[in-house]
Amino acid sequence: MPDKQYYVYIMTNQAYTALYTGVTSDLLKRVYEHKDKVTDGFTKRYQVNKLVYYEIFSDPQNAITREKQIKDRARQKKIELIERMNPQWRDLAEEL
Repeated sequence: MPDKQYYVYIMTNQAYTALYTGVTSDLLKRVYEHKDKVTDGFTKRYQVNKLVYYEIFSDPQNAITREKQIKDRARQKKIELIERMNPQWRDLAEEL
């Protein structure tokens, strides 16, 4: 049985005005929950629907720690992180 994976991810909206950072053990499911606006909150209010960054972890505590690090960063640092992995800001969900 393969080890479980955990993901820290950043999503944005079409205008790139909102950045949402989250953590999950099922990235594909979580991204589509955001896209389908399953729950009320930040991502629904700001139309966050585009996966632009993610990291994979084998340990859930490391993923949570990393999520907190990213959330504490200034917007410009998050943009730099995204652009190192995804300079065109493609929707990475299409590649999952």
